[in-house]
Amino acid sequence: MRWYRVSGLTVTSDIALPSFTEIECADPADIVVRAGEVPAQIANARLIGPNWYLAHDSIVLGIPGVVRMMMRGGDTLIYAVEPGAAPEEVAIFLTGTGIGILLHQRRAIVLHASAVRVGDHAVLFCGPSGEGKSTLAAVLCEAGHDLVADDFCRIELREGAAPLVHPDGRQMRLWEDATEGLGIAARRGAQVRSAIRKFYVAPRAVTARPLRIGAIYALREARAPFAPGLHASNSVDAALLIRRNAYRPLLVREMDQRALYFEAATRLVRDVGIHILARPLDFAALPDAVVTLKSHWRALELGVERAA
Repeated sequence: MRWYRVSGLTVTSDIALPSFTEIECADPADIVVRAGEVPAQIANARLIGPNWYLAHDSIVLGIPGVVRMMMRGGDTLIYAVEPGAAPEEVAIFLTGTGIGILLHQRRAIVLHASAVRVGDHAVLFCGPSGEGKSTLAAVLCEAGHDLVADDFCRIELREGAAPLVHPDGRQMRLWEDATEGLGIAARRGAQVRSAIRKFYVAPRAVTARPLRIGAIYALREARAPFAPGLHASNSVDAALLIRRNAYRPLLVREMDQRALYFEAATRLVRDVGIHILARPLDFAALPDAVVTLKSHWRALELGVERAA
């Protein structure tokens, strides 16, 4: 069995999960990932989709030609590999959708976001796939900021205390041209999928403890109505941005968690603030985005330099 730390939780798995960094651990696992029999459907499902079944405490999801998964009780992921599927292809869905569903089952607030450390805070970058969350986080990591999380962020809302984000222990997944542009091609690990030129890359440094959230940015391509730079977001739009950037927002609706995310959005807008960062989807434009961000962090008094 292999052990990992994911979103502040201990995960044990009988299959390699290359998205995560292995750890040595003797604690009881919060989440267990193991091979086993996965039913084609759930008899008592209350909702049925084209390739999934949702019951009270279980979800069965099939990825044609790759893997079938059953997520149960927020702590168990059972998978069955489809004939001919490569282990690395299976692992992508286990570490992404599978773990994400388990976190939803635990009623965690999970945003589709990457995060880096700024002083004693974490700043989050939200957006759908392709908006450059991982690349921006990688640029900031190379500029001296620790990686907190990549792909998704588990947020803890504590009564009477500032919202926290838990470190995720992931490797970054970067396109080949991004690794070359950053000068880190020598740190490239395995290819994420055989069909695409995207690679696992170990971050320069990571944060191991939960951090207060200092700011949340929703990434947008710089085009009308958003010119390059930062844009303010009113409270209503900001709350909608949080809900839309939930990890797998369909799950939020189907698992009756809209009220939970509405409350979370209200807290995050009030305690943290949501901003829109518009920039061209061009690697050459990233330095300008970094300058804009660092200026904003100084205004927020987050501390631009990494804390010792």
